[in-house]
Amino acid sequence: MSDINKTILVGRLARDPELRYTPAGIPVASFAIASSRTFTQNNEKKEQVSFIDCVAWSKLGEVVTEYCRKGHRLGVEGRLIQRKWKDNDGNTRTKLEVIAENVQFLSQAKQEQQEEPAQQSKPASNDEHVPSWDECSEDNPFSDEDLPF
Repeated sequence: MSDINKTILVGRLARDPELRYTPAGIPVASFAIASSRTFTQNNEKKEQVSFIDCVAWSKLGEVVTEYCRKGHRLGVEGRLIQRKWKDNDGNTRTKLEVIAENVQFLSQAKQEQQEEPAQQSKPASNDEHVPSWDECSEDNPFSDEDLPF
């Protein structure tokens, strides 16, 4: 039986990604995702933020470094790894990281969104009127029999 190692995160970049190169010239980007959850404790609303270190290799690392900045909202799909090394004092150190296999750019940083020109289109807000199916069906010339499925 094979084990499953799959991680999906959505959060904001905690800092700008850092691009480095291995001795063989392979690009590798390091970045951290801040992901929060809200909960209630003793009738008080609280927020817990986790900072998850991520690594993106090759072209994906270059793309993340080029187009993403601190505060951008990202979706990261990947796998967990645990790195082990010895520090300068000879102590064994470990670090858990996500190796990014897919990154989705979900939004820009809040500050950049505010600086965008007003003429750019914006998504519909929740308070705009969206017509129901009944409102649309009066003008719809097709019946259920016309649908191919």
